[in-house]
Amino acid sequence: MRFSVVKTGYDQRQVDSCLDELGLRLSRLAARAEGAAGATREWDEIRQEATWLSGLLQRLDLGDAATTRQAGDAVRREAAEILAQARSELDEAREEARRVREQAYADAVQARRDFEEALHARRRREALVDEILTGVTVEPVPADTPTAAAGTGVPATRVGDTGAQPPSGRTAH
Repeated sequence: MRFSVVKTGYDQRQVDSCLDELGLRLSRLAARAEGAAGATREWDEIRQEATWLSGLLQRLDLGDAATTRQAGDAVRREAAEILAQARSELDEAREEARRVREQAYADAVQARRDFEEALHARRRREALVDEILTGVTVEPVPADTPTAAAGTGVPATRVGDTGAQPPSGRTAH
């Protein structure tokens, strides 16, 4: 991240824009992580359904023992394949969720470091400005000192008007 340097630190709009972009990225990563967690729940449901179907087959009595055994074996094999596929996809989803969490954490850590670095630089600039301004002396100007406007015919309209009359031909409001 690079920011333009101005008299009092970094350009505030650039810093704000950077922080907004970082917030948006973190929101997107959080949404991806939540989506990966949702996929895990779906695979759990698939596994539960396969287990239920397997149990149902074990309880069925199809009459002929040989036919029942062959049908049961075929269904068990199919259920085992479905379960194996579901486990494989669940493992992939978990791995993706882990990678997304790690990336989100790394991005958050980097964003915080960048922000702290920018804040530290801004505070250094602020301290420098304060140091420069402490050396500046300002002498008060007496209230009756004529100003540039006094000679141009500008009517006195300030709250502290001393009651001076406006130049001829004009009226005070």
